[in-house]
Amino acid sequence: MISETFLDFCFIRKASGNFGDEIEQILQSLFKGTKLHWYLDEKEIEEAEVVVAEVKGMSRWQSESEVIQFLEEHASEHFWEFLQGYQMYVYPVQKGCNSCG
Repeated sequence: MISETFLDFCFIRKASGNFGDEIEQILQSLFKGTKLHWYLDEKEIEEAEVVVAEVKGMSRWQSESEVIQFLEEHASEHFWEFLQGYQMYVYPVQKGCNSCG
């Protein structure tokens, strides 16, 4: 079954340039072959680079715990090194309006 999926990730590291490009490559590799798309919001605060990735689309995951399991199995070392926070919502598509019982 397909689910509507919304994932937000906050990545932070010491400023060294091209952080957005690096996060783009990480996400391309991680979500290759899926129907997920993302938008990156890049900021530099003092001596740190911050990239917030808003990922959304349709997936085969049925719950947030399935997403976490996927990330634990497939995410790169750099993904985990830079990740400082996340938020996830997975909404399985329901057939009909459920008013018929």
